[in-house]
Amino acid sequence: MSQARPGAWWRQARNDLDLAEMASRNGFHAQACFFATQAAEKALKGAIVELGLEPPHTHGLPKLVAVLEQQGIDVSSLVDLPLRALTRMTVTSRYPLEDTPPMDLFDGTDSAQAIATATAVLTLVGRLDQADG
Repeated sequence: MSQARPGAWWRQARNDLDLAEMASRNGFHAQACFFATQAAEKALKGAIVELGLEPPHTHGLPKLVAVLEQQGIDVSSLVDLPLRALTRMTVTSRYPLEDTPPMDLFDGTDSAQAIATATAVLTLVGRLDQADG
């Protein structure tokens, strides 16, 4: 995974967020939630790669934030976000729960919250990059 450069992670994170917004506008809320989680995850992993580290193989956003914190990065603004809720959407937005498909589990409120959280992650990670550079 470490072959990818930080800029590639960032561009893909932005692309995933754009897709989440498009999916939400078109009523595909489960997909919007999934791609919002992917955007946040890729932004955080890109920040880890930028520090010269291999990002952990996890979808857990709080775990990724903890890696940044262990490197001395001020993550207080990230910690205040509902990252656990966004992380839970990683699986529940993709796979049926018994006989209920994800499309029946998520609505516009869910996708709006997921997109808002992912947008905040990208904004805050961008600020971290500016502070370092």
